[in-house]
Amino acid sequence: MNKDRIAVSGSSVSLSDTLFRKLEQRIISGDMPPGSRFPTQREICADEQVSRTVVREAVARLAAQGLVTSRQGSGVFVAETARYRAFQVTRDELHALADVIKLLEMRLAIEAEMAALAAARRTTADIGAIREALRRMAEVEGDPEAAARADAAFHLAIARATQNDYYVRIVDFLGVRLVPPRNLYLRDGSGPDHVAYVAKVRAEHEAVLDAIVRMDPPRARDAARHHMQESLSRHTQLSETVSLLGDSATVDRAA
Repeated sequence: MNKDRIAVSGSSVSLSDTLFRKLEQRIISGDMPPGSRFPTQREICADEQVSRTVVREAVARLAAQGLVTSRQGSGVFVAETARYRAFQVTRDELHALADVIKLLEMRLAIEAEMAALAAARRTTADIGAIREALRRMAEVEGDPEAAARADAAFHLAIARATQNDYYVRIVDFLGVRLVPPRNLYLRDGSGPDHVAYVAKVRAEHEAVLDAIVRMDPPRARDAARHHMQESLSRHTQLSETVSLLGDSATVDRAA
């Protein structure tokens, strides 16, 4: 096994991920306040008993997220705006079933209320955009990446139908992160499994659309919650199965 990775409960966890989260928490908690000098790589290596490669990777991620900044000739410092950085969900965080499930749990409440508002406020143009995204999903169902983009477009169209820019911004930011990779759920499935899965998800989407078309907020809320709960249940069951099999439960990024 790579010396920079450790095995935890049947999965391989990157030491740089562990170090990143530890340092991130120290910054967010105020233990390392904004403007303070960040420990040197040598100091972190000694304190955490990890290699310089691990430290470099962790610090690079902190910098990418705006938590630390380099000053020419002076070193690395905690960013002045570190505790006020924008909410983020990065692709690196969505590499395991457990991470996908956490995102689905968050979406459950957001999607339900978003659909209800869309049902109350949608325009004819909004309905057209939602229908087009659903039609596009059917066209590209054999292409996981294209299907994920069409699925994300479906949810973005619903967000726009709320006439609330904040819903649009969060859904637009999350983008395809909103859509759990289809291969993750179907990785051991057959052709018929895929067809059944696509049909079920399409029916769930159509139920949400129908309620929005009819301008029925309670029904739209229930349909969106049902859709999200079904997705959450599917991936929770998969996680339990994978755990029993001792699999790594990681997302295949190539699909």
